[in-house]
Amino acid sequence: MVAFVPSFVCLLAFCVGALRDRRRVSNAVLLGLGVVFAVMALFLRLASDRPQLGRDLAVALLVLAALGVITLAGFLLANGVTMVRKEGRSPANLLSLGAGIALVALLALLTTALALHTRTLVVAAATAVALAGYVAFLFVCFLCYATLYARLRIRRRADYVVVLGSGLVGGDTVPPLLAGRLDRAREEHARLSRRGRRPVLLTSGGQGPDEKLPESHAMADYLIERGFPADLIEREDRSTTTEENLTFSDALMRRARPDYRCVVVTNNYHVFRAAVTARRTGVRGHVIGAPTAAYFWPSAVLREFVALLLAYRRTNAALFLLVLLGGVFLWWLAGPHSGHAGLLGG
Repeated sequence: MVAFVPSFVCLLAFCVGALRDRRRVSNAVLLGLGVVFAVMALFLRLASDRPQLGRDLAVALLVLAALGVITLAGFLLANGVTMVRKEGRSPANLLSLGAGIALVALLALLTTALALHTRTLVVAAATAVALAGYVAFLFVCFLCYATLYARLRIRRRADYVVVLGSGLVGGDTVPPLLAGRLDRAREEHARLSRRGRRPVLLTSGGQGPDEKLPESHAMADYLIERGFPADLIEREDRSTTTEENLTFSDALMRRARPDYRCVVVTNNYHVFRAAVTARRTGVRGHVIGAPTAAYFWPSAVLREFVALLLAYRRTNAALFLLVLLGGVFLWWLAGPHSGHAGLLGG
């Protein structure tokens, strides 16, 4: 039972963190660590009781992992080509293609290191695998917890329904992606209204350099044209980023109702990062999502994950540097002068 203590501690910390505020990134990491430690404890127990079965299971897991990486690389490359064809060659649209190429490069490095078995290649491959494993662990944590967060029910009252902008087409037209957010906001407003409240619907988005009017105004026009009461719409028309969307909307809501509660509406791939940003900016509310086209989802999720990595760049940079230094130390340790060169092929 001692082997399960780390898992129990992490899962307990996860439960406490989720009860205090479900919008924490640490919740995702603690949940992931709890599951990993539990799996490791189970594997150690199995390897101790039935060694041969444990070895067979380890080999099977390695084979499945290799096949999974190959399949994922192919999927990302195919999705990347689709994104470029349908959405253009912007950096955000190239993320899935870039991730697929990175996986192919990692597989090529591993294959070359196993074939040549030179000290430098083996250490480089081990370091690359460690970095990839770290990123993969964080991504799985993000994906699983984001899915869990999106399925949690919101039972509190809400005084506002805030819709985050996402850009206009042709300078004045609401695109399908943004229309999905607005339609989802109307549904949520109707649900809250059935409970006896009449929340204000707050459209949030400023005017970009290629736009003829602020996004929030075009969003409001879209709602009014479809029969939504104009007197229940408020506009926040200064923001240009998600953080500004939430910061400026928070200021408007606090001014009118200091103890407000709100529901923030965005697309499903953006829900968790918007929730994390809402927490960091002091917004009193949770986030829900509108559906997104299937082909757009993988690249969009990767973009959200990269944005979260950058939001915590100091922590991630420190851990990346630690892994790299570990690789350099291993390379030095296995050098000819150390007497351990044979461990990594000389």
